Amino acid sequence: MGERFEVQARDGSGAFGGYLALPAGGKGPGVLVVQEIFGVNAGIREMCDDWAKHGFVAYAPDLFWRIEPGIELTDQSEAEWARAFECYNAFNVDKGIEDIEASIKALKSHAATTGKVGVVGFCLGGLLAYLSATRTDADASVGYYGVGIQDKLGESHAIAKPLMLHIATQDKFVPPEAQAAVHAGLGGNAHVTLHDYDADHAFARVNGQHRVEACATLANARTVEFFKAHLG
Repeated sequence: MGERFEVQARDGSGAFGGYLALPAGGKGPGVLVVQEIFGVNAGIREMCDDWAKHGFVAYAPDLFWRIEPGIELTDQSEAEWARAFECYNAFNVDKGIEDIEASIKALKSHAATTGKVGVVGFCLGGLLAYLSATRTDADASVGYYGVGIQDKLGESHAIAKPLMLHIATQDKFVPPEAQAAVHAGLGGNAHVTLHDYDADHAFARVNGQHRVEACATLANARTVEFFKAHLG
């Protein structure tokens, strides 16, 4: 069972909340869990709880707070999809990264966090995880089926810490040419690990319409191993 945790925005515009899950041992490395376009919903909170079971202090900040605080949606209805895309189109990526940077700082200073903090994100959060590797001091980052990374490859020179990307080869939101650009732009970077999965977008979404259990299990195991190696 998690708890609410608030972070002050760097631009002085206020505070935003999120879901914090603590490990049974009380302390551990931090993992920032970055939402999809559905907000900090039940699936994201379950992911935080799972990270806590692996010994991490997991925090999912409400990155849609500037649009509407507390948005919780699923992929189960057309109305929710419509609202999710409204939020996606209204979302300011640069401000989102600022809020992630503030969240990393806050999580590092939390009494339960032993030091290092990683970032893991899904869909929109996958892009933000990549940008966390290029723009923040995250100690390691992991992106699942990130949308739009191919348009931000010009920032790849700034990657100084380990980054892992999980790519869905059948992704309807990331076409083959975009996937090829990511492989070409990042495949030779010593800090970057790329994994391909024969699945559609959102193959690891908890209770999602396109979840592929085998791919989700493999990707999640790789991510746990990655974070244990780089955040311990």
